[in-house]
Amino acid sequence: MHGHLPLHDPKKGRRAPRRPADWRWQSRNAVTDLAALERALVLTDAEREGVRRAAEAGLPLGITPYYLSLCDKHDPACPVRRQCVPTAAEGVEVPGDLRDPLGEEAHEVAPHLVQRYPDRVLLPATDRCGVYCRFCTRSRIVGDGGGPVPLARLEPALAWLRAHPEVRDVIVSGGDPLLLATERLVALLSAVRAVPSVETIRLATRCPVTLPQRVTSELVRALRPLHPIWVMTHFNHDKELTEASSRALARFVDAGFPVMNQTVLLRGVNDDAATLERLCRGLVKRRVRPYYLLQADPVRGTGHLRTSIATGVALMAQLQGRLTGIALPRYIVDTPGGRGKVPVLPETVVARGDGVTTLRTFRGELVDYVDPPG
Repeated sequence: MHGHLPLHDPKKGRRAPRRPADWRWQSRNAVTDLAALERALVLTDAEREGVRRAAEAGLPLGITPYYLSLCDKHDPACPVRRQCVPTAAEGVEVPGDLRDPLGEEAHEVAPHLVQRYPDRVLLPATDRCGVYCRFCTRSRIVGDGGGPVPLARLEPALAWLRAHPEVRDVIVSGGDPLLLATERLVALLSAVRAVPSVETIRLATRCPVTLPQRVTSELVRALRPLHPIWVMTHFNHDKELTEASSRALARFVDAGFPVMNQTVLLRGVNDDAATLERLCRGLVKRRVRPYYLLQADPVRGTGHLRTSIATGVALMAQLQGRLTGIALPRYIVDTPGGRGKVPVLPETVVARGDGVTTLRTFRGELVDYVDPPG
């Protein structure tokens, strides 16, 4: 695979077999330094500087061999490469940048438990990911070396849940919770499921995109008894819809896991209607619901990857009418400071009169809707 030294068996003095289909092999052999990345890609000076900066003070470099294989070796504008290879622009702060854009630290109600809405909470279970995406909302904490949170350290969070029955939905996130060993993940989810008031568990994972080998038959068999579990995944470009990722999605769906996708709107990756249309159609074909098109969070050092909200609104206007309803995501801005998600729609109400509302259709036509009397 790209960017790795040969594996050798020190006892036998010969090359050990590669096992790219094994998720642990993929995780162990992730590219994490400049030398390995140089062997895989023809880097620009800006990318080299970005990798050096990441090694010193920024979000770590980490790319699975699988995901690296999707990168164009020669093109720094490759939509996959832009998501995973650091650049010097990460050292540039712009107005509006925030260290913790969603105010998660301010909304922590117990260690490792964040509540921003009355009926749901976020439980970050680990700081590790298969790939460290350069636009990560939690770049302040992921990859900091802490690893999986021991179940004993999550007991205060579980006790808080037991004491707050108004919470019905628990989002297990990270990092990426699927980087946990299956036994550890089952133990965690079983503890959450044992809270009587918890109705739904959501697994927020990018493994189907960056490490699809993790989604094994053994994994879905182990998780099925804990239903209802919804899988919230994160495809940003149709180039990520490979045979391997399609198999991972099919395993989840066939085992009764609803799969929803949250796409982040990213400059130079998917900020055009044709790309988003291909992605959404490809997801629906794989029985995955395009759920959100998320405005990129204003994380410090990500200004080069963010678009304006006006761009997102214009894209949604183009997609409306081109995509069937089950393929059309909602455009969402997760407001800074943890004040919640706000749907943003194209202006379709042109005028309001006495009992008459004038609407603009996706074709640009103006149509009057007359309210019933009384």
